[in-house]
Amino acid sequence: MNRNNLAELYTSSFRKNWDLPVFSDYGGETFTYSSVAQSIGTLLVIFEKAGLNKGDKVAIYGRNSANWGKIFLACIAYGAVAVPILPDFIPENVHHIVNHSGSLFLFAAKPLYETLTPAEMGNLKGTIAIEDFSVLQSQNGDLQKLSEEGLKMMQGEVVKKEDFTFAEKPSEELLILSYTSGSSGFSKGVMIPVRSVFSNVIYAQDNMPLKSGDKIVSFLPMAHVFGLLFEFLFPVTLGCHITFLNKMPSPQILVKSFQDIKPHLILSVPLVIEKIYKKRLLPTLQKPVMKVLLAIPGINSILHKKIKAKLVETFGGRFHEIVIGGAALSAEVENFFRKIKFRFTIGYGMTECGPLISYAAWDVTQPFSAGKLVERMEVRIDSDDPYNVVGEIQVRGENVMLGYYNNEEANKNTFTDDGWLRTGDLGLIDKENFIYIKGRSKNMLLGPSGQNIYPEELEARLSNMPFVQECVIVQRSSKLVALVYPDREAMKTEQVDETTLEHIMAENRKNFNHSIAAYEQLSKIELVNEEFVKTPKKNIKRFLYT
Repeated sequence: MNRNNLAELYTSSFRKNWDLPVFSDYGGETFTYSSVAQSIGTLLVIFEKAGLNKGDKVAIYGRNSANWGKIFLACIAYGAVAVPILPDFIPENVHHIVNHSGSLFLFAAKPLYETLTPAEMGNLKGTIAIEDFSVLQSQNGDLQKLSEEGLKMMQGEVVKKEDFTFAEKPSEELLILSYTSGSSGFSKGVMIPVRSVFSNVIYAQDNMPLKSGDKIVSFLPMAHVFGLLFEFLFPVTLGCHITFLNKMPSPQILVKSFQDIKPHLILSVPLVIEKIYKKRLLPTLQKPVMKVLLAIPGINSILHKKIKAKLVETFGGRFHEIVIGGAALSAEVENFFRKIKFRFTIGYGMTECGPLISYAAWDVTQPFSAGKLVERMEVRIDSDDPYNVVGEIQVRGENVMLGYYNNEEANKNTFTDDGWLRTGDLGLIDKENFIYIKGRSKNMLLGPSGQNIYPEELEARLSNMPFVQECVIVQRSSKLVALVYPDREAMKTEQVDETTLEHIMAENRKNFNHSIAAYEQLSKIELVNEEFVKTPKKNIKRFLYT
């Protein structure tokens, strides 16, 4: 395989795997590398005839799908800049992103486009439907004609295998403009260069065991770089077959798709893993007879093997490992998974690093770490003793962004004077550069005697207590209060009324406080009636509740 630059990775993979499947829509059509190449070739003709220049911006607004993947790869092949937009963004944010990025074309899913106001995006030359490449809006009639011609072209052979190529771009040039959710105001546009994507992809090739023909389920939003890189861009370079789930999947739908497709590598966020643990394993583990048996040496190892086998089958049965990222995993879940030797690992990254900062395979990672610093990156802790005293994690290297698009103030606040990226995360490292994350610096609370309190760690513990679906811990008058949205589904199943729930929460608080330091203890638990407002990455918008 040629690995001199990003363009060669894709050119080589398409030619080598020409007749193999590359994309499927779950329950829908399957496309080979050859047929996707024809679609990309057609889109390149449309881009050129529509007056799109190399480096111009193309926005993509829709849920994961085979066509979404074709459009994104066409942007790379042409030399345009892709601007993926999370489908959960409200119309006002979409208008802003299209305008702020200077996008000239917008590919949008029809239902999402109907929520937008085209007049608010006056610089667009045209909008094309993701589903069927029909024209939704155009400044003139040329795009309509080009689209109709393009749909006819897609039915035939637009490009031959030996002629199909991706345009090579210099490593420092902008490849992806990714708008993060942000906790307030409009989100920032992260400028991800060619070198960042190339570095992330070749690291994954060297460290994540996949090969041509292996299967992947893409359910994380591709408009977010975690899913984009590791469920899509990286597997395509190896000849893998990706199945897209085009709806926000519930754990039940996800489990069914895993069992149908049997993926070889699974990417996930803690929320999904914790829900599966809570719904599928915890009820069995909490049975009195099971607690007794698990306490008996010998018998417990037999039970652990059976539980592990059941859990492995839940995820399809043939994955190399599950890579978890995006937020902290509950310590209870991590402890149990390690006890049964389940094949999972925890990575760490951020959009600004495209995304990888640290990772280690499941059988070599360190407990409760977020993996080891990846190649072509450096890390330091802003602390007098980075091995023992928590400080901000700062990084630099090939994966780091160019900066925020048209936002000098944000760039000034995000980079140190000597060029290190401030992650905003707090943590420690060890002598082998394994990273241990303790929380977000902006979320850290101070205890009564100046102790550092990391609410994420406390929330992960509380979330695994009975009838707690999700929670946020806030500080009021120097005391900690837990806001809890109860598990209404479990209440209904077990016929728990509101009065009983209050007693259960009182018991939860008692058990919680019994197991932690005095300065971390909860003064009360308050029930809330609605789920917490979340970002598209499914992180709770804390600023609304503090």
